[in-house]
Amino acid sequence: MAAIHSKDTKPEMIVRKWLWKRGFRYRLNAPRLPGHPDLVLKKYRTCIFVNGCFWHGHENCNQFRKPKTNIDFWENKIKRNQQRDKDEIHKLSTMGWHTITVWECELRPKTLEKTLTSLAYTLNHIFILDHSKENYEAKEEKMLVAAEEREKYGIK
Repeated sequence: MAAIHSKDTKPEMIVRKWLWKRGFRYRLNAPRLPGHPDLVLKKYRTCIFVNGCFWHGHENCNQFRKPKTNIDFWENKIKRNQQRDKDEIHKLSTMGWHTITVWECELRPKTLEKTLTSLAYTLNHIFILDHSKENYEAKEEKMLVAAEEREKYGIK
């Protein structure tokens, strides 16, 4: 297991290169965020996790097979990984971050373009929604500022 790396994996590099070519800028493995997400797009307030199907127990996936030896160890390890993933996503969402999980099996040649295109679509959709909220809230604040007294409008 010493040869297994958590950073700069092949699936992660595929996602990184594709996003960079399309103008998405990100930070890698942000140490201040829970779970150290693989990619952090601050502009979109989004964290992307690129998960291996085996290590994170991707259910209903042909890439995920339970080992036939040392079964208890591997089941516990995968369950701990899955619980940790849920906890980290929950912490990030309470902090106001969107999270996207890209699975290793989704980056196979047959589904690669579809997966990455939908990732870009999701990021752009998040960006539009977040900024439309900010603009709406900003307009709302500007409307409260008036030259006349607030009591005249029923505001205390």
